[in-house]
Formats: sequence, structure tokens, C-alpha cells
Amino acid sequence: MSASLDQIATLVLPRESGDTLAEGARVLGLTDIMTLSPGRAIEGSTTAHDSADARAILASARLTGDVCVQPAGDRRRQLLVCDMDSTLIGQECIDELADFAGVKGHVSEITERAMRGEIDFEGALEDRVALLKDLPVSVLQHCFDERIRLNPGARALARTMSRHGANTLIVSGGFTFFTQRVANSCGFAAHQANRLIEADGKLTGRVGYPILGREAKRDALLAACEGQPERALAIGDGANDLAMIDIAGLGLAYYAKPAVAAAAHSAITCTDLRTALYFQGYSDAEIVDD
Repeated sequence: MSASLDQIATLVLPRESGDTLAEGARVLGLTDIMTLSPGRAIEGSTTAHDSADARAILASARLTGDVCVQPAGDRRRQLLVCDMDSTLIGQECIDELADFAGVKGHVSEITERAMRGEIDFEGALEDRVALLKDLPVSVLQHCFDERIRLNPGARALARTMSRHGANTLIVSGGFTFFTQRVANSCGFAAHQANRLIEADGKLTGRVGYPILGREAKRDALLAACEGQPERALAIGDGANDLAMIDIAGLGLAYYAKPAVAAAAHSAITCTDLRTALYFQGYSDAEIVDD
């Protein structure tokens, strides 16, 4: 049975793509096409059932791009909730701190397992923070300055949605030291994360309680949208993002672990964070550049 034409598909191609939007529109059967970004992003009515169906259609045609299928109508969300590590930034802050402590290999392994949902997030965080004991607090700023880099489109995403009236919030299982700086750099209105405990200029190896994990992220989204999750866009990459992605009006997986990509409404796999704007119907003329 075909889906009705009240579905909108948004197709975004990588910047260096050898494919064309015209070919993508053809295989997706798009009609009433609107260009959002010349050569890069279009949207139109589609008979694809959902985003997974559209991705399968692109894959069968050997076309590379990110696609999102949603009901027609106003798709612009009034709340943006983003994970930080490996979403807004390209790094896992705790792994980079662990490098300064000489234990990056061990910590990175735990991080990967936690993000895949193989082990309990809260316990994994406590174990990793314990390995940072006695690291000078001054290392945190060195780490931020030397290692932490925003992912492409992070500033454009936050600033564009803010300019168009949306509330913007970082909710991270990482640490407030970094979320504060990333929020300021990107233009997010607020941030929530875990707190590293320090004493006498050094980390104690403990994290403040309660630990902000999977359910806390969900609760933060609900509180920020006053119990109306359909108003929210949530973006993340790890298992601890699943609960907020699941309840959001639009939940996006960003270069995510397999379980997260499978559960999200759609996924960004080969483009950048500006794609989350195109998926909401923003055109280049409306986007605040990075």
C-alpha cells in the first residue's frame, strides 16, 4: 500500500557528492519540489512510508545522502536539545582528559561500550572519572583549547533556531566545564551536564550526584518543552540519548551507534549538522552561517 502524498521528504547531499539532487528526486518520486540549498538540499512530496524506507530507496539506487520523511505541515521545532560529545563536538571529552592522565586507551574502551549500550552509563562514568584522580584542574582548560573542536554546522544549527524563536539546550552526560564553553561558542541558551569534583586544584576522581544519564536527558527535554515533546528536536549519537530521541517530535541520530540510528526518526550519516535545519524546511537564506 502506498503512503499518501501528505508526506514530505527532505534530501541532503554531502558537499563533495558525485550524485545529483535530480537523480535523488527521481528515485524518491518527489513532486512539488522546493530547493533549500542549490545543489545540496531539496524537499518534496513523497510516497515513501518513512525515513527508513527512503534510505533503502537511495541505497538501492546507490545514491549517497541523508533523507528524512515527515508529515507535511509546520516542521519547525520550538526546542533544540543536543548531546555534546561526538555530536556538537568531534571528541569525547573524558577520553581526551584521560589522555592527559595516561589512561586514554582504557577509558576510550569503556566509553565506546557505554555509548553502544553494552554497559550501564552511570557506573561506566564513575569508573572512568575515578581514573582521572589527581589530574590538575588546569588540564581541563588545556584540553578544551587544544583538543575540542566543534562539528561543522553546530553554530549554524543553534544560532538559526534561536533566531527563529526556538529555545536551545545542551544536555550532556559529559561535564559542565565543557558544556558551558561549547554552549557559549555555539550560541545555546542553556546547558546541563555532570560535575567533576575538585579539591586543592586537582580532580578527586569523583563525579557529582545525581549523574545525568539516559533518563535525566529525557526528563530535561520534557521540562524544557513543558511536557510537549512534539515541539522538540533532539540530536545525539549514543545509547544514553535514546530516551530523549524517542520522545522528541523529531529525533535525529548523528553519526550514531547502530542501535541509536535504528531507533531514531532519521539519521545524519554523511552530511553535517546544518542538515537538521534542512530537515525542518529551513533554506540557505534563513540559516545563520557558522
